[in-house]
Amino acid sequence: MAPMLEAVRHWLAPRPMIDEQRWVVLDVESSGLDMRRDRLLAIAAIGIHLNTAAPRIHLGDSFEVLLRQADSHELPDKANILLHGIGVGAQRSGIDAAQALAAFEAWVGTSPLVAFHAAFDQAMLDRASAAHLGRRLRGAWLDLAPLAAVLYPKVRAHALDDWLAHFNIQCAVRHQAAADTLATAELLLKLWPALRRELPRPGFREVRTLAAQQRWLAR
Repeated sequence: MAPMLEAVRHWLAPRPMIDEQRWVVLDVESSGLDMRRDRLLAIAAIGIHLNTAAPRIHLGDSFEVLLRQADSHELPDKANILLHGIGVGAQRSGIDAAQALAAFEAWVGTSPLVAFHAAFDQAMLDRASAAHLGRRLRGAWLDLAPLAAVLYPKVRAHALDDWLAHFNIQCAVRHQAAADTLATAELLLKLWPALRRELPRPGFREVRTLAAQQRWLAR
């Protein structure tokens, strides 16, 4: 009963104010692409500080953790391991999932969360947090994929690789959480000048509303 009561208190508590001076860009690695069944393996995130004239990536404000998978009895997917490079040994020697997720939640604080195709990252984090902490993350989310499409409607790009190529952003190791996070953060900085033309003083909620226009444009 206690975890259920804790979850209820968590969701009934007033929503914290969004930290407009620090946005968190993140990426997760998982055991597959099924958001309902596959397991969260790793989280990487980095802070974008907006307390200057232009946003900047703060390399000293970063987070990276590998979640322990010791209790999993599923056979490892070799193709999946080859994709992200997190072998069976590494998966079994990671940090306890509840400890890792609580640490990530505390590190994020009230900062909004930014990812490319964010629905997947959000679903994996929410499901893991609900299972291990009894609650989901309460942060606000921004998906860079529709935002990029709104700001650059003539660019024929969909996947992250397409946008990285368009802006000539180099990613050290694709499908490795920390490298993908840094590349996604660089993409946000590349989008910022066009974003400022649309929103002279871009706040997080206004940026998210702008990104939502992509659904209507697609229709």
